[in-house]
Amino acid sequence: MHCYMKMFCYQCQETAKGKGCEIQGVCGKKPETSTRMDQLLYIIRGMAIVNRILREKGVADCNASHFIIDALFTTITNANFDNAMLDGFIDKGLEMKNELIGTAKKRGITLPYMPEVSYHITKENYGRLEVVEAGGALDEEIFSVLHDKNEDIRGLKQLAIYGCKGMAAYARHALNLGYEQEDIYAVIENALAEISRPDMSVDELFSLVLAVGDGGVKAMALLDKANTSTYGNPEITKVNIGVGKRPGILISGHDLKDLEELLIQSDGKGVDIYTHSEMLPAQSYPFFKKFPHFAGNYGNAWWKQIDEFETFNGMFLFTSNCIVPPRPKTTYTDRVYTTGVVGMPGTHHIPEGSDGRKDFSEIIERAQKCQPPTEIEHGEIVAGFAHNQVLALAPRVIELVKSGKIRKFVVMAGCDGRFPSRSYYTEFAEKLPKDCVILTAGCAKYRYNKLPLGEIEGVPRVLDAGQCNDSYSLVVIAMALKDALGLKSVNDLPIVYNIAWYEQKAVIVLLALLSLGVRNIHTGPTLPAYFTPDILKVLREKFNIGTISTVDDDIANLIDTWPTMTSCVEAD
Repeated sequence: MHCYMKMFCYQCQETAKGKGCEIQGVCGKKPETSTRMDQLLYIIRGMAIVNRILREKGVADCNASHFIIDALFTTITNANFDNAMLDGFIDKGLEMKNELIGTAKKRGITLPYMPEVSYHITKENYGRLEVVEAGGALDEEIFSVLHDKNEDIRGLKQLAIYGCKGMAAYARHALNLGYEQEDIYAVIENALAEISRPDMSVDELFSLVLAVGDGGVKAMALLDKANTSTYGNPEITKVNIGVGKRPGILISGHDLKDLEELLIQSDGKGVDIYTHSEMLPAQSYPFFKKFPHFAGNYGNAWWKQIDEFETFNGMFLFTSNCIVPPRPKTTYTDRVYTTGVVGMPGTHHIPEGSDGRKDFSEIIERAQKCQPPTEIEHGEIVAGFAHNQVLALAPRVIELVKSGKIRKFVVMAGCDGRFPSRSYYTEFAEKLPKDCVILTAGCAKYRYNKLPLGEIEGVPRVLDAGQCNDSYSLVVIAMALKDALGLKSVNDLPIVYNIAWYEQKAVIVLLALLSLGVRNIHTGPTLPAYFTPDILKVLREKFNIGTISTVDDDIANLIDTWPTMTSCVEAD
């Protein structure tokens, strides 16, 4: 018998060899960081078990629910690499779990005997994972992903967890704006509690995964309401991708509340604010457009930051996952600030004050002393095609559809990533017939949103709905088209889905679409490692989920086949 240290993570698209990261994450995550995340997730599973029971008795702890979504969020790919910050999460999680158990005892509520509930760990064992080998067999610690030996069970449990991670991110962004729904917390906590059962069957887990997808729909709808109620409905906007002559702060991620506070606090300070990656859609909200120093968007998808940040010359603020560990010789590390659940060693963290606000004065003062950005591109891109704006164009769109001038819509949402195979999406957009319109959301758009794809009688061929969570807009648009054309199901629409995935927010988008009954989704550039052959077989049988192949073959199969909009209308 002997012991050794290892990690295992396969939650993102870049996982090593398409199977799992065991030495170090391709994302840059160290084994001791990965293990801390596994320990934290195991702790909140125990919290979820207890809080679910308390909820049944009408005494659920809302603060515990808030902590659970934050713990899930901070473990999303490219969110937190800071062991000290994760230690704080573990400390608080253990404390809150004990408080929940204490509440149950005081009320005479019997708790089940489950290892997640009784689990405790001492500080010296944070980040420590030992795998015991005895008689040729491996026995991973109880919190390890690999503790479930059945690959199908393990894969479905992780699929549910990853969906919960994406849902939690959206719920947190909504909460930051004062919007929350307890039934979303209930879905998350029920899923975490259910996967802790040792007797879960494959069928039960498939049902659970779809329930998580339903929760994802609710979370995206809530966040849409929070964003539009607070900042107005996005409107068609020409976004400057060049630079000005003043120093700047580049804000990345998804949290619009952080952007609001930064813009207010930096107003009149001689500093311009630029968006990066998933913050680009903020350019289309009426509230933000009123700030004269909201200068434009700098750069492209998240993974290009290592090069693009070197030329920006200013300060950087990360509000959610999108952060990449800088290279050893990077010059900008000390100019990076994080906030919320984001953490990175060597950078600076801006906490939330006791009044719920954040003080951005330090990053603003430092920005004032920086050089202006170096221009890396010039011109404009068009954004702001969320559901309210597209529905305003609906009569024109329907006219083009019925006349056959728009043959098909192609949903090309999801994530971008570093793999060379993602050039597929650029080539697909370039070769797409000129009577087809792309509906996009998420950072996948950076593969084609600057291509000269033109218009169809005034309607741009790329309609950018916004961030990954704005995939909800694409659902609203599809439902409206279905009703306008008198069709029975969204699957009767000639809308095809060619979705790129990278991390867990894309997972919840996929599960949300499945829960709504959407079929015939193609995904790439690779399948998730946790999709075992048996899991994939069921997904293909129930939902006709497919994988991408070559651009030419996929265009032939997805575009050049029935139905078209005209045929649907005629058939009806």
